Amino acid sequence: MFVISKLFWMAAQPLSLAFLLTTIAFAALLFHGRRAAIGALVASLLILFLTLYTTLGSYVLQGLEARFARPTADPASLSCMIVLGGAFETEVTTARGGIEFNQAAERFIEALRLADRFPQSKIFVSGGDGSLSGSYEGDAVASERFFATFGVSADRLIGERASRTTFENVENSGTILERSGLTNCLLITSAFHMPRSMGLFRKAAIDVVPWPVDFRTSGTVSLGLDFTQPTLNAQQMATATREWIGLLAYFVLGRTSALYPAP
Repeated sequence: MFVISKLFWMAAQPLSLAFLLTTIAFAALLFHGRRAAIGALVASLLILFLTLYTTLGSYVLQGLEARFARPTADPASLSCMIVLGGAFETEVTTARGGIEFNQAAERFIEALRLADRFPQSKIFVSGGDGSLSGSYEGDAVASERFFATFGVSADRLIGERASRTTFENVENSGTILERSGLTNCLLITSAFHMPRSMGLFRKAAIDVVPWPVDFRTSGTVSLGLDFTQPTLNAQQMATATREWIGLLAYFVLGRTSALYPAP
């Protein structure tokens, strides 16, 4: 299932889908399928226009981010936090060592802040190598260097190194959390990723408190044209599309009880 999901996403992400449709259009022309060629080409151009030159991606992403609100204050006390992987450039860290973050870095920056604020709290990092090759270190490994750099004691860290997907994050974490006696942990992940994550934890009957970080939108985005930043627009659309595909797939497969989990 992991490999299938990876291959599916290679084809289903907006720019790949536009390229695939363009290829189909040229193939149809070769076989004199003029009508099919025009249809595929129009669909490809529409996807490209919506992806590159509108705020649709940011607008959809904004809705995901708003599902679970940003906390207004720190908790009164904190015994544990779960940090979902996906914030390290693991291909780079595996080759070069060190600490190399991607756009989701706030997952670990926030964990570090809370670790400093609540020095007795445990930090559970769930994240293995999510690549098809399986040849890189995961976030659970890379995060050990990160926390050590800032003086967080190794005995506060609990790592889950086998998971490759969000579903596996949750599936592999239950036993470790139970064995470690950790309950009602904060769940730290990107805001757009929180609905899917919470749906999985609820289905697994693991009580967590949502703690969304890594917001990618201002919260005030409206639908419209935007010719100023096509690269960013494409990135936002890809992120939003992937998250909604994940929500739908997990619901259909029975891994969550709700298509769009809410607080």
